[in-house]
Amino acid sequence: MPMPIPGSEVFVSRPIDPDELTRSLPPSLPIHTVTQEQIDNLDPLTYEVIRHRLWSVTDEMGEALKRMSGSPIVTDANDFDFAISDEVGQEVQVGLYNTMLVGAVDLAIYWTLQHRATNPGITEGDMFLCNDPWVGGGLHQSDVMVYQPIFHEGKLFAWTSAICHEPDLGGVGLGSFAPSAQDVFSESLPTPPIKVVRDNVLQSDVADAWVRRSRVPMLVGLDLRAKVGANSVGRNRLLAVIEQYGADTVKAVMKRMMADAEGRLRGKLTSLPDGTWKATGYQDQSHLGDRGLHKITLSMTKAADHLTFDFTGTDPQAGVINCTYAGMRGGVMLALLPVLAGDIPWSAGGLMRCFDLVSEEGTINNATYPAAVGRGPIGPAWQTGTLVAECLSQMLDRSVDLGMSVQAACCGTWDTAGLAGLDERSEQPVPFLNIVMESMAGGYGARPAADGMDTGGLFCIPMGRIPDTEMTEFLYPLLTLWRREEPDSGGPGRQRGGVSASVGITPYGTSLPMSLILASAGKAVSQNGGLAGGYPGNTGIDLLARGTGIAEQFAKGQLPTTLNEVGGARELGSCYAESYLAPGDVLYMHWQGGGGYGDPILRDPAAVAADYLAGKVTEAGAIEIYGVVLVDGEVDETATELRREEQRRERSERSENPYPDALMLDLTGARRLDDNLAEVALGTKHAIACAQCGRQLGDDSEPTLHLARYEGPPSAAGPQVTSDAAEYVDAPIVFRQLCCPGCWTAVYSSIVPADHHDHTLDITRLLPAVAQQ
Repeated sequence: MPMPIPGSEVFVSRPIDPDELTRSLPPSLPIHTVTQEQIDNLDPLTYEVIRHRLWSVTDEMGEALKRMSGSPIVTDANDFDFAISDEVGQEVQVGLYNTMLVGAVDLAIYWTLQHRATNPGITEGDMFLCNDPWVGGGLHQSDVMVYQPIFHEGKLFAWTSAICHEPDLGGVGLGSFAPSAQDVFSESLPTPPIKVVRDNVLQSDVADAWVRRSRVPMLVGLDLRAKVGANSVGRNRLLAVIEQYGADTVKAVMKRMMADAEGRLRGKLTSLPDGTWKATGYQDQSHLGDRGLHKITLSMTKAADHLTFDFTGTDPQAGVINCTYAGMRGGVMLALLPVLAGDIPWSAGGLMRCFDLVSEEGTINNATYPAAVGRGPIGPAWQTGTLVAECLSQMLDRSVDLGMSVQAACCGTWDTAGLAGLDERSEQPVPFLNIVMESMAGGYGARPAADGMDTGGLFCIPMGRIPDTEMTEFLYPLLTLWRREEPDSGGPGRQRGGVSASVGITPYGTSLPMSLILASAGKAVSQNGGLAGGYPGNTGIDLLARGTGIAEQFAKGQLPTTLNEVGGARELGSCYAESYLAPGDVLYMHWQGGGGYGDPILRDPAAVAADYLAGKVTEAGAIEIYGVVLVDGEVDETATELRREEQRRERSERSENPYPDALMLDLTGARRLDDNLAEVALGTKHAIACAQCGRQLGDDSEPTLHLARYEGPPSAAGPQVTSDAAEYVDAPIVFRQLCCPGCWTAVYSSIVPADHHDHTLDITRLLPAVAQQ
């Protein structure tokens, strides 16, 4: 762990009470605000019209950025976002792009108001630039925010902001990612808020200093101007709304938007049972050469109308798999927005009033300076969001009204590959740098009443896209051999997780090897877990096929479309790796699908047959995991019934069952806890029963459920396990399954370290109200 650096503590931002922040501002920076009476007296029609106008402003800012940016990260993948904030930085309206960034925008504005109001000052016509993840604005240095104060009649009225991921901002690794980094000094330089625009003029000295650090200065310079332009669009549109409706009315709408979002979320929370839910996840490796596992733990407590996310017990910061407080907060918002606020306008400033964060400093999802944070957003921040989503889903699954928001984990992470080299397709060779964006097409998690979306995207980017293959081949000396969905990659379950995809890429248009960096997790331990007995989606895998002789195949008019057809020697890509891709080599990437929901042997056989015909499940997967026997694509009902009986016997024979005897309970009037568990009242006691067969699995007089336990190799989970955990980490990894000892329905199924603690067994998780009495 890097040693603390005295003097760096000033570059830290945390949420601050708006009234306290206002009182700290100098007289030279007057602010515009309104009274509660003005907010209460808003006309409902006016409120709705202006609210939707503000929403459209962020949409216009997004379109402006996409039109001006030349980076495929923006134009194709939609890895950016926008916000309109009030005078003190509270987020009023956010975009539908990278929602993790929502947790960082206001932090940068708070810091700017506290540290820049006097010197160099905050005035009309200014814009600031920030890529310091400890200050906020983004989750790592590659997330760069340009933001501006908007004044009306000499008073600070609001802020707009535009953020996008930059392809490269320097550092020792291409794409500003160094897999071997041990501190931030091997990465891109963090830049705290600096004034990049004065009097509506871009400052050439600052802009030159900014682009000078990059391997692709033209792209970074264009993105800088695109963000300045997007903010200009935001300012002009917002001032037009003010001119039409009046400053006080628009500000009252902004305040009401946040209050309404807060009130609706608090109302939803109030309708749910109080309690505590827990989840634990792991990062495979922390840097190049590491073979360890690094844990994030979450205990989520819901009391009345408030949530507390407590990450105490998370492992210390290590390698490159760290995020700052902004990343942890962004991870929470990643899950909270779609799971709890899917039907609430995303006025994040109001929503974030409904929860607190508890975390030890210096941990992998609350790292202190000068930790390396290159993997922050797609490592610990993303996993933070996955754990939050798991706890929220456990809480919601028992609600008839809110259970539709339950969802198993999506694709777990983003599989990173960066390529850089020399493009020799023109008379004057030019350097290039490409971040492979195909892995945006991850599988979504299953829901209680629906399968997960196949290659639906990333949980954190609702409007995410994958790049156009022809555009990639136009921009870079690369040839895409295939890009397709992969069968059996969606987590098996009563509802199947969405399948993932793979891509095969080879150099084409260069005679020189190109540099390659790889970064991912979920290759040893599942990051895309299922719910209620559902299996995790596939483990990720990256391979290099060396010396394939592919040029000879091209000369014969052949285009290989599988690894077997490619041939060559295989080289496994570690979680974190620095390597190369030479002409004649092929890079194969297979990223992760979504987790399943419910026991797969409870899936409708007709749905399995449909999946087989659609190429989502193989015949072997149908028999092995779902217990469905297919003949010419049709279900053999008799053979399927026998196969599923055989599967239950197999579970019985392989599992440890210290609970051979138990009562069978009447489930009439039982309260649903999830797909397989129900709460049954037994006089003064509260019992937990299997919802499938009625067997009593425990009651409130004891701490743990009576479930049979199986542990075997990860491959026992089925064909979706595409990698060998022993290739990545030293800790023993197992497929663990907990079943009802009566009917052998799976209650929990996951790929975890052998010493993983099962929160599934905790009865207080299922009977939280009883536990608190």
